[in-house]
This record gives sequence, C-alpha cells and structure tokens, in this order.
Amino acid sequence: MTKRCEQLFAIVAPGLEEVCATELTGLGFSDVRVVPGGVEFSGGLRELYLANLWLRSGSRVLVRFGEIRCRDFPTLYRKALRLPWGRYLKVGTRIKVRAVSHRSRLQHTGRIAETLQEAVDRALGGTAEGTTAVEQLLFVRFEDDCCHLSMDSSGELLHRRGYREDVGAAPMRETLAAGILQLLGWDGTRPLVDPMCGSGTIPIEAALLAGKCPPGSARSFSFMNWPGYRPGLWQTLLQESTRQTIEAGPLIAGSDCDALVLAAARRNAERAGVGQRLILRQADLAELTALDGQGLVLCNPPYGARLGCDQDLIPLYRSLGYACKTAFGGWRIALLCLDPRLAAATGLSLRKRAMLNNGGLRVALLEGNL
Repeated sequence: MTKRCEQLFAIVAPGLEEVCATELTGLGFSDVRVVPGGVEFSGGLRELYLANLWLRSGSRVLVRFGEIRCRDFPTLYRKALRLPWGRYLKVGTRIKVRAVSHRSRLQHTGRIAETLQEAVDRALGGTAEGTTAVEQLLFVRFEDDCCHLSMDSSGELLHRRGYREDVGAAPMRETLAAGILQLLGWDGTRPLVDPMCGSGTIPIEAALLAGKCPPGSARSFSFMNWPGYRPGLWQTLLQESTRQTIEAGPLIAGSDCDALVLAAARRNAERAGVGQRLILRQADLAELTALDGQGLVLCNPPYGARLGCDQDLIPLYRSLGYACKTAFGGWRIALLCLDPRLAAATGLSLRKRAMLNNGGLRVALLEGNL
C-alpha cells in the first residue's frame, strides 16, 4: 500500500458530511467528494494516517480494496481468495464482518461473513486462535449482486479520542461536538462558553480545535496492526502535528450546576492536555456573569427523552434564555433541541442551522444572536 493510491472513505454522521469534506480538503487531499453516508477521497499511507490523526468530525476511515460480482456463495468464495488480504491482515487476525445486502441473490449476511472468513483463512494459510488475537473489522455491502469490501483502518470509532474516561448523563460524542463547532464557523479566534457543559465535551473539543491539536494523537488504530504499517511515518506525522500547536487562544469556558460532573470535566480536560486552556466552574444559570466582547454560547441542554425523565423542562429552557440574554449581549448562541416548544421557551429568536443525530435522536441545531 506504500506506493499505491487507494480509494478511501470517511464514515460521517448525518448532517456533518460537508464539514468532514472541508476538513479533508484542508489537509490537502484530492478527489474529495460527499456521497450518502460519508466522504470519498484518495491517497496512500500518509493520507490514511493523516485522516485518522486529524479528522474531528469523521467516525471511521475505510480502505475500499475489492469488488466481487457474484450470485452464489461458491463464486464469492473463489473470487475472495484472489483479493489482496495480505496487505491488511497477518496470519491469526480475526475478521469481524459487518455485512448488508440489497437487491442481491445473496441475502444471508451470516453466511456471507462465514464464506469470507473461510476465504481469508485459506488465502493467508492460518486461522485465529483464542480470544487474544487481533480483530479486524471488514465492511461488506452487497448491492445488485456486486459485493463491495472495505477494510476499517480506525479500529475504535474516532470519537474515542482517549481522554473521556469520566462521563455524565447522555454525553455528546466528541465528533458531534467538533462537527458542530465547525458547522457554526467557530475557528478558535473568538471566545466560547458552554453554560451547561456536563463532562466537558464541547469546551474540550473547542480547546483542541483552537490549539490545532490533533484529536487522534493519544490513541491507537487498526492500521497499526497491518503488515505494511510504517511506525516511522506515523511518528513523523505526530512530530509535524506538535509544531502546528498554538499555545495561546481565546477564552473557552464551561460551567455546570453539578459539582461531581464538573470534576469529571476537569479530569477529562487534563487527560486531553487542555486543562490549562479552559475555565471550568460550578455555577447555576442564574449565576452567569456578563462578559465583554463577542463570542459564541454553545450548549446541549437536556432533552428529557434520553435521560428517561418526564419532568417539565420548560422552566430550565426559560432560565437558559434569560441568563444568556442577560450575560451575553451581542454574542451568538447555538443549542441542540429536540422539541420546538422547548426552543420557544427560551424566548430567543432562533433559526434552524442543521438536523443532526445525537445518541440516536434527530435533533435540530438552532442558532441566533443575543
């Protein structure tokens, strides 16, 4: 894979495809194209490593390495034997297949997975033994009797940066927080405040973005287990990323009324290496103080649905709107909201910027001026 130009694909949550495409273009990648489910681009090892290291909004990076046209399992097995499995798998690697099938003769996804596993074992001359073997995720999509195979280079989902060991109730994924910041055009040059920060995901991602810190620098990836992995190249990219880091930045602050969850936010910020960049304090909405200048208020208030409670959230949203109007005159505000009645309760003039997916719920990203 070192000298080849591969077809790569970034899986992206709905609503953040354009954000991810902009990120990839900014990294200097070619042939960037938004398609259903994500973003297509191309590159070699350097581009593959860079995408995993730097993407803030993407969920996975796949390598599309094979297509098989077939209408029966013997043909699938025979043609799968010819695929270049040795580029990505060592002897003993366990394959975990995620298969879907549409408008094709082969519909049994379990048998598809078994057939491909048998082909891999035969092609590599060995099988995985025990539960300690390295696991490699393979995405298989059958459509119109054509089997498309993609190897996952990321391993754990990219939102798992490695810093969030402490979580609050209904936490937001890091990729969603970073994607929203970029969707709103926040580039780290103006202040940002999250008055309901929970375990700190929004302010931490804002600090990483403002400091130009790569979100993937403190974790491992599946491609590190591939036969062609080049640790020297990876270390070079890490060293290059540290030279881009910016120490000074704007005010980034978070507050929450819960002392325990705020302590978790502080621990997460320290693990992310941005503890000194943030101001985190315990405060109720009524205790927010006025700030000069212009910046962005961004928060993810409770929806009720995911927390399993049926309490009336209208007073909370009313307090949020009043506090923001009082303390942040001249600022922009953005929030995620599930119910238009809750948005109306803030008393703010808000418009829909995008529809996003948060924890399996379709929520609106609303924004306005204070």
